[in-house]
Amino acid sequence: MKRLIALPLVLLTCTFFSCSGQKSEPSNGGYVTPQAPKPPEDKGWSFETTPVWSDEFDKDGAPDPAKWGYDLGNSGWGNHELENYTNSTDNAYIKDGVLYVTARKEASNGMNYSSARMVTANKGDWLYGRFEIKAKLPAGKGTWPAIWMLSTDWAYGDWPKSGEIDIMEEVGYDPNVIHLSAHTEKYNHVINTQKTAVQTVPTAISDYHVYRLDWTPAAIRCYIDDQLYFTFRNEGTGSAAWPFDKRFHLLLNLAIGGDWGGQQGVDDSIFPCAMQVDYVRVYKMIDK
Repeated sequence: MKRLIALPLVLLTCTFFSCSGQKSEPSNGGYVTPQAPKPPEDKGWSFETTPVWSDEFDKDGAPDPAKWGYDLGNSGWGNHELENYTNSTDNAYIKDGVLYVTARKEASNGMNYSSARMVTANKGDWLYGRFEIKAKLPAGKGTWPAIWMLSTDWAYGDWPKSGEIDIMEEVGYDPNVIHLSAHTEKYNHVINTQKTAVQTVPTAISDYHVYRLDWTPAAIRCYIDDQLYFTFRNEGTGSAAWPFDKRFHLLLNLAIGGDWGGQQGVDDSIFPCAMQVDYVRVYKMIDK
């Protein structure tokens, strides 16, 4: 009897809920909690031991035009700089195995100083890798040398949306103090969120040092003489924080004056002066 009675009750219960159109609801009322973005896994990428691109500057004269181009002009470059950038061998030349990126005190295209801003854009462009530059920095107030990288294609928009990596930056009024930085839309000095490390290198203007960037999908890491000083990690939140998933190129330049380099004026007795570069070497990241 119990079995015969129970069966109709089960059928009646099922029929009632089916006809009412009601469905079971999640315990939280249907709200799906969004998952927090996760940074990419840092796989501990390594790098090839033979450069895929390099310049040893072993031939006197003009830099190799197959490897280097120039940004030209007297626009101030967004920083109210005082130089005119040229492609003249007075401002960029090789002698005895060394590249001299040279600033001079002279009338040049409406400015009182000339200098060079060398670029590898569309001659050397990379997505990830190890970058090593052995350099000695100029001395004197008003100098602003930099070894850095910019986006080649500006896929995410104008600066800082497409990113900037400063492998080495220094200003002459604060000699031997090296700045290593990353600039993005979310993190930049204009909104006081810039990510930077500062390291004193007592012989930066008297001796050569190796400035290095290791760039992988997970992080940017900057070194001086193989010592790690700066790490900027990919948060996994998109291009505003991490635009560094597109190809970039290298720049070597010596600015004069400007919003930062000229904060304590320019000492005209220092010219001509130069950032000296022994070599530039780029190594491919080994994909894991």
